Amino acid sequence: MGAAVRIALTLVVGALFALPGTAAAGTFPGELSAKSAKCVACHKDKSHSIYEQWGNSKHFRANVGCYECHQANPKDVDAFKHEGEVISVIVSPRDCGRCHEKEVVEFTNSHHAKAGRILGSLDNTLAEVVEGNQAFVTPGFPHGNSAAAVNGCWQCHGSQVKVLKDGKLDPATWPNTGIGRFNPDGSEGSCTACHSRHEFSITVARHPDTCGKCHMGPDHPQIEIYNESKHGIAFRANIDKMNLGAAKWIVGEDYDAAPTCATCHMSATPNQPVTHDVGMRISWNNRPPVSVRPEISDAKLGLPGAKVPWQQRRKAMEDVCSNCHNSSFIDGFYVQYDGLIELYHEKFAKPGLALMALAEPLKNKPKFSEKIDFTWFELWHHEGRRARHGASMMGPDITHWHGTYEVARNWYSEFIPELRELIERGKHSADMTKQIAASKLEAKLTEILESANHRWFINKMDPAEKARRQARQQEFKARYK
Repeated sequence: MGAAVRIALTLVVGALFALPGTAAAGTFPGELSAKSAKCVACHKDKSHSIYEQWGNSKHFRANVGCYECHQANPKDVDAFKHEGEVISVIVSPRDCGRCHEKEVVEFTNSHHAKAGRILGSLDNTLAEVVEGNQAFVTPGFPHGNSAAAVNGCWQCHGSQVKVLKDGKLDPATWPNTGIGRFNPDGSEGSCTACHSRHEFSITVARHPDTCGKCHMGPDHPQIEIYNESKHGIAFRANIDKMNLGAAKWIVGEDYDAAPTCATCHMSATPNQPVTHDVGMRISWNNRPPVSVRPEISDAKLGLPGAKVPWQQRRKAMEDVCSNCHNSSFIDGFYVQYDGLIELYHEKFAKPGLALMALAEPLKNKPKFSEKIDFTWFELWHHEGRRARHGASMMGPDITHWHGTYEVARNWYSEFIPELRELIERGKHSADMTKQIAASKLEAKLTEILESANHRWFINKMDPAEKARRQARQQEFKARYK
């Protein structure tokens, strides 16, 4: 039955489903409600594309319409009266949870839902101060805001949506589908970050490009890594075999040509159900300067994942991998991945943090007024993350050339010389505290450069190691003579 015929019948017979928002998950009204039918009768002409998208959705087939999602309580801060009904523009996770309770609980307990909390971090200082200014004035921000933050950070991480006195939404904070959006009803997150309205296509949600809207670029290039990997190559070559629109979509049953982001981090396997907590299958959180186990970062956010150890999460991911790979392949991959994490930590991240802490008294204030601030930030935030993420997703070029190579190049050619400049500046300062700080920094730098990881740089490579390297070079030349 076509949408127009169905709506016409609904307008004639009315609806028995008086309070659709109270329906339990898995139960659906027999007909479209009269209130939604009234919405559709108008919007099919005024917003035809939205009408068509909804008509192609599972919501349409389940008789879930405009009102079921957009209904509001008159006491809601963003509620307004429209054509005799009280509605709100924003459909929050709390609204979706009226029917999708399990999914919303899982999502709310995930790092995705907390992504908006980054807005007060060092990253946002860059967007608000270093990159931006306060010239973007709106009713919600009479003292101004940074257009760089509004159009950049907030669109992925989510803004705090401000409701103005007249009930309208402040244009600096809306439109916004950032996955960690702070909603007027107090909930965090945005389901439409992945389930694009108004079709809410599962095919779109499962497609890697949906994740790539935010997971891309210099500091978290997951889509670029995926595209480089065998996984991404297989996906593009076999997209017609992926069965992305299947209701069940269990890897190894409904498809086996390639995995997507959803396959590994969210979707069902023969042994696991779907999860909307994308952290439940990762064993390292590679966001900080030094990677941490995910239960540690969950604890900092007060999430229940604090009780789920990384070993359990790794087993969950290994279960996904086992649908295509044998145990020796999976075990070998994790040995390689953990080895890269350890290399980055011990050679660069931990020494770098120690050096930057000692350099702090010698630097100008505020942050990013010294070149070394940018150098160190990009070492861990861009290059170090790329190396770690690249290894986690089997992207060798990004792991090496865009990762560890750039970490090393900038460590030795930028970071170390800039530290030496700070030391010299401190030594010649009239301020005794800076002289002392310079002495401490110099001692630490000397200690680090004398260590096994860095002594090659000061031409003190261990003779035994040098001999081994020369032997390997001769072996190589003999092999390919």
